[in-house]
Formats: sequence, structure tokens, C-alpha cells
Amino acid sequence: MLLRINNVRIPLVSEASLREASARRLGVKKQDIGSIRVLRRAVDARRKSNIVINYHVLADIDAPARLVNRLLRDKDITRFKEEPAPPPVFGTEKMAARPVVIGAGPAGLVAALELARYGYRPILLERGKKIAERVDDVQRFWKKGEFDPESNVQFGEGGAGTFSDGKLTTRVNDPVMNDILKLFVEAGAPEEILWEQKPHVGTDRLRAMVAGLNKMIAGLGGEIRFNTRAAGFIIEDNAVKGVITQTGEKIYAPAVILACGHSARDTYAMLAENKIAAEAKAFAIGVRIEHPQELIDRAQYGEFAGHPKLGAADYAVVWHNPESTRTAYSFCMCPGGQVVGAASEIGGVVVNGMSMYKRDSGIANSALVVNVSPEDFGHNPLDGVEFQRRWERLAFKCGGEKFYAPAQNFKTFLSGSAPSAESLVKASCLPGITACDLNMVLPDYVTATLRGGIKAFGQRLAGFDDGGALLTGVETRTSAPLRIIRGSDKQSVSHKGLYPCGEGAGYAGGITSAAVDGMRCAEAVLALRERHSEVTLEAAIPCPTQADGWSEAQRERYRRILEQCDYETMVQERYTRECMQRRNRYMVDHASLLIAVNDGLRGGTRSTIEYAFRRGVSVLDIPLE
Repeated sequence: MLLRINNVRIPLVSEASLREASARRLGVKKQDIGSIRVLRRAVDARRKSNIVINYHVLADIDAPARLVNRLLRDKDITRFKEEPAPPPVFGTEKMAARPVVIGAGPAGLVAALELARYGYRPILLERGKKIAERVDDVQRFWKKGEFDPESNVQFGEGGAGTFSDGKLTTRVNDPVMNDILKLFVEAGAPEEILWEQKPHVGTDRLRAMVAGLNKMIAGLGGEIRFNTRAAGFIIEDNAVKGVITQTGEKIYAPAVILACGHSARDTYAMLAENKIAAEAKAFAIGVRIEHPQELIDRAQYGEFAGHPKLGAADYAVVWHNPESTRTAYSFCMCPGGQVVGAASEIGGVVVNGMSMYKRDSGIANSALVVNVSPEDFGHNPLDGVEFQRRWERLAFKCGGEKFYAPAQNFKTFLSGSAPSAESLVKASCLPGITACDLNMVLPDYVTATLRGGIKAFGQRLAGFDDGGALLTGVETRTSAPLRIIRGSDKQSVSHKGLYPCGEGAGYAGGITSAAVDGMRCAEAVLALRERHSEVTLEAAIPCPTQADGWSEAQRERYRRILEQCDYETMVQERYTRECMQRRNRYMVDHASLLIAVNDGLRGGTRSTIEYAFRRGVSVLDIPLE
């Protein structure tokens, strides 16, 4: 009998095998357990004096029914039932031509592969080069500062995530998630991503995985055209009928999946010219911060720092400024990695973080960023792009106009003294850095929030706010600065036949969520069902633990509602007493009409209605009788 056993905990110092620990958990002999498979592995370092490895396992046990029935009374033990993701729903219309996918990042690659699996022979257009050629161009940029606007850290096979840590963690809860991870393993990713709580591939393994996905697409009849940029659309009666390339070639298609990535600014401009519905959205900007990896290891693991079962430690930190609506938080943390230049256009400096699979550089780096919104830069769809560009150009100028990144240690950043780049680490950023006052390349409300955040993070992680920590700017590409509005059928609400997809369209945030969105968009194309809704559904979630105290029935209903949403917004990374109010105000700030069901009593609903009135938002107040 197959049983799923959650929370099999083995102390780091224990010599017990997983089979022995599982047998003790079940109260059986280890020989009574046949096969055993790890479903999830996580490190519990909340008590640094007693770090525990926590496993969820699938065990085949030979035990009498009486014992099994007793075991099943334990909430952590359940009968295992394989629940594969449901197959796609196919439409009744025959495609007159091959579908087109734009962009060979994770969303585009997975979308193309899904279409190819069902015999639709998609054409995948990628403006950049194949992975091997792209790596050469990027290395040339990092070593010599020679920049190719069509082949760089942002553009080319694999997308921007190719030169990253290859992190696969995500908050997206979708039944296809396991299928996506299995697909990645089949393409060349390490097998442990199937069970690690915080899986990562590393930029070196990720490149091989990308090449593997390419091979799978081609083997199923798909076609990938590199050095081919989508310069326009064939539009008839407000419907996209195909793509026009930069050479003027017209490719007619019954469906076009647009997975362009969050840095395709010329594509965004083309969308605006064609009046394709889009809206400005919030994102975040800031810096990368570097520490010695051993400092982070000690802060997280205490005396067990450096233990071979633990690897390089990561962190996730959040600080809410009590005097404003600003939040400083870590993003894209890269243990044992380095900072890299990631520009996508001439005249601008952008930085990102990257790690190899082994995470053995000795340097920990992470983005530290602060939220910005259309209230800061404007509500037109391209205003966020121009906001990013402004600060990137200032960084370029500060760095000496040779793609060197402006950098400053935390001591001089905090004190406002003459900037110095002397730090606890040898600066890892390529092509290089220039000591510069970071207040000159970021808005003052961002730098003020960063100073407060870093000091607060030092209370959680010993040494984090040491004056020798190195800050390098600017980090502006945390997510897309706009959202291409689509309906529940994944099609543009203004132009049928166009399927905005992935991170660049504003519907994903990372490799895995982009891949999931790519698969879902491909399934929408496979269905080709006519849906006439022009309404998108966004779930504004106050914090990740919102549903933890609810009954199972309530949680199941909650999950079903989230599944129907086009996208989710996590307002805060952790619970505070203010998170519900912040959620409510977020909804008002992004609404043209507030529909409220109100019992007339003082409370969250009433205060939200009052806030809407103050903001000038129309209110439909429905009394609860």
C-alpha cells in the first residue's frame, strides 16, 4: 500500500537513514517498507542548535489493515492517489495554418512544446541567437563591454532567466506544476528539482535544459527561427491574423502567443501603436547587495554553517516602512553567485544576479528593491518603461558610460559621505563597477526605504547591515512594467487571436510560473473556443497565510476561486495587522468601480467604502439583509 507521509524529520546530526526514520514515524519495521520516494525535502533551521531536514515521502508498506487504519488517523499520513493534470480541451475548429509563438523564454518554449506535442507544428520566433552563440556574446560583453542589442542577458534562447540562479520556486498553485518540473528534468535539469523545497538549476545547467527543450520542439515538428524579431502584426477587423518580422516577411497564423519577456521595449511600443489593450502596473526597483557567503551561512545556520547537507544559505527579507506605503524586500537571491550586467539597450546600465549549480563563488548576492507604482511614474502603458529607462541612463552616466555599474558600500550609502566601493567582498559585477553615490541613480523614496530596510534586516541576519556590504545599481527589471490585458480565454481583450503570455505580458514572475502560463496559453490555443468576456479577474491576497486558519472546505472553495483568476497579487509577504487594510486599499487603488456588499456596521468593508469615496472611486453599495 502506498502512503504519503509528511513531516519525517531527521536531525542534521543524526546518522539515521530516511527508511529508518520513516519506519519509526509509522511504528513499523524498516523491512516492512518496500520502495520509498522523496516527494519534498526542506531544511528547518528555525532552531539553529537543532537543524532538522524535513521530508515528505511516498512509502510502499506491507502492514495489516488494522495498522493502516490507525495510521490514517494521523493528519500527516494519507493514502497516495496520483492525480495527473487534466488533459487539454480541444476545440472543434481546424487551424488553417501553423500557430506562431513569439519569444523563446520559458513561457514561449513550453507553449511551443505543448502545441508541438499535439501535432500543430508551431513556428517559434526568437529575436536573439541560439544558446551557445548567445553565451559567447554575453561573455564578450562582460569581458570587454561589447554590447549586442539583440543578443544579451535579456534577449536570446532561454530568455532573461538563462543568466540567473535558475530558481524554480513559485507561489503559483497549478495542477500542471509537477508536469512542468518533470519536463525540465527530461530536458536536462537535475532530478532533485522534483523534491527540493527551494529547487534551482543554476545558469550552467539551465543552458543545457534550454537546449534540451529546443531539441524536443524540433523533434515534434516545431520550428524555431532565431534572429527573427516580431516587428508588427497582421491585423484585420481588430483581430491578429499573423506576424510581420523585421525583414518584412508576413507569417499568417490562426493564433499568436506573445511571450516576449519583460525587457522587449520595442515590442511594447509596437503594441501601443496597434492600440492593443495594456495598462501600467506596479513593479520594484533598487540595487544588488553582496556579502561573503560565509556571513549569510553563519546568520542562517549558526555552528552548522558549511555543513555539506545544507549548502549555501539563502534568505528572504521584507520590511514595511511604517511612515509610508513603501516596502523593501529581497528578490532573486543568489547564494554563492555573482552580480552581472544585464543591459538590453545602448545607454543604460542594469544589474542582475546569477549562480552556478554548485553555488560555490563564496559571495551571496540579492536584489534589494522597493515597490513603485503608476502613482510614481504615470498611468499610460509605457510610462513604467520610461521610468526604468530614466534611472538606467543615469546609472550608465555615473558608471562612466562603458556599462560599468555604479556601486557603493553600505557605510557611505548610510552616512551620505563620499562614496566608496571598498567592501567585505571583491566586487563580482561584470563588466565592472565605479564608486558612485547611489542617491544619484535612484529616486529618493527608494534610497530612503533601502536604508531603513537594510538596518532592519541586520536585526534578523547578523552582519547583514555591516558597513562593508556592497550595493550595486540599478536593478530595474524585477517584473514587467505593464500588463497586456487578456480575458479568461487568454486572448487579448482588444484583439482576438493574440495570446499575451508569461512574464513580459504581466502574468508571471519567474521561470516556473512563466512556464505554467505558457502551457495554459497553449491549451487555450488548442481549445480555440470563442469566449466574449472582456473582463479579467485578479485575486488580491493580503498575505500567504490568509487561508491557514480556515476549514478544509473553506480552503478548497478558496483554491477553486483562485484557479479561476487570471492572475494573483500578493500584497504582503507576511502577515501583519495592517495587511487586510492594505489589501482593501490595493483593490480600490486599481478599480474604476467598487462593488461592496455591506452590513452597515463599522469594519473593513465600511472603511474601504470611505477610502474609495476619498479617492474619487465610484461605489455600488449593496446592503446585506
